[in-house]
Amino acid sequence: MTAGVVIVGAGQGGFQLAASLRQDGFDRPVTLIGEEPGLPYQRPPLSKAYMADGAGERLVLKPAAFFERAGIERLAGLRVTAIDRAARRVALSDGTQRDYVQLVLATGARNMRPPLPGLDAPGVLGLRTLADAARLRAALVLARAVVVIGGGFIGLEFAAMARQAGLGVTVIEAGERLMARAVTPASSDWFAALHRAMGTDVRLGCAATGVETDAAGRACAVTLADGGRVAGDLILVAAGVRPNVELAAEAGVSVDNGIVVDGCLRSSDPAIFALGDCAAFPLPGAGQVRFESVQAAVEHARHIARAITTGAETAFAMVPWFWSDQGKARLQIAGIAAGADAVQRVPQAAEGGFMALAWAGDRLAAVETVGLAAQHVAARRLIGAPRALIAAAGFDLRQALLAGAER
Repeated sequence: MTAGVVIVGAGQGGFQLAASLRQDGFDRPVTLIGEEPGLPYQRPPLSKAYMADGAGERLVLKPAAFFERAGIERLAGLRVTAIDRAARRVALSDGTQRDYVQLVLATGARNMRPPLPGLDAPGVLGLRTLADAARLRAALVLARAVVVIGGGFIGLEFAAMARQAGLGVTVIEAGERLMARAVTPASSDWFAALHRAMGTDVRLGCAATGVETDAAGRACAVTLADGGRVAGDLILVAAGVRPNVELAAEAGVSVDNGIVVDGCLRSSDPAIFALGDCAAFPLPGAGQVRFESVQAAVEHARHIARAITTGAETAFAMVPWFWSDQGKARLQIAGIAAGADAVQRVPQAAEGGFMALAWAGDRLAAVETVGLAAQHVAARRLIGAPRALIAAAGFDLRQALLAGAER
């Protein structure tokens, strides 16, 4: 069999790469290998829309016929166990092998499990895959009180959904603010107030120490470092993720908080690329970064497809953007606030909306909005713009964009 591109990981990034290769005219074999059974699907709705309707079929990215028509070999329910870089070959969990000319690692990330006693008890769940979401949704039907360990995007999205379902919800966050890795303090405060207004008990600076079980061995409470306890018969552990780099590391590929890639998204082995949650890539002005977002994975995939198809050596560049739906509030972020030296809350964004601007010196580093989609769209084109331009427009980003275009 002629060798071509082998993609390890059939999430949205891996799927996008396979599809983009064919769209770009790549005519050699493409093999997409995924550990999960079934067709590639979207993950972001798992903590939101899927919890409401349970319609897993709506999450599927393309039907099986698409892969057949496109000539993409899809291997589901299989794991790549080893990479032989010298032979350019991967070994699979069923004992078979696949040769490659280019290998792309889209291995994603897995949930972190803090070293707490009781996490294996029935009633303690995580959320990463469709199977996880199905178990969590089934547990919600019988639950009376939910405890979420972790105040990041996934935990807060689930907490909002559980409150809308009428359940008592407590969020336990060891840090001093919500979503601290991703947003400015202004946004953290806004969302803490939002969740509390929804009736969620949000506890900050509060570390979980373990899970208590009842006489039947099921989870019944979370114990806290201050000696307290929070009762709950459904506990979601949403304490962050860890990139899946072991396969690359065992093959001698460089890793450091992800699979280290260059500006073209190539690893230390020129025949191996990496994309998505598992890839640590250079971003101008931010150093080596790793984004856990669908947008980054999809853009990585398109960039790698062009590089493979055309031989282009262009450096990857993007303005990062993210979103998180928490109840009726959609948080939209453009840029990176980490390293910013000032944060400005814009008072004009009233009537249920919110906007914060993060500045690095006199340049716009990031914009966080709620309920202001047009401002977010403008923000994605204004990252790096001078403060004077935006101030002259009264901090209305749409007007600033128009003013900049007229110059």
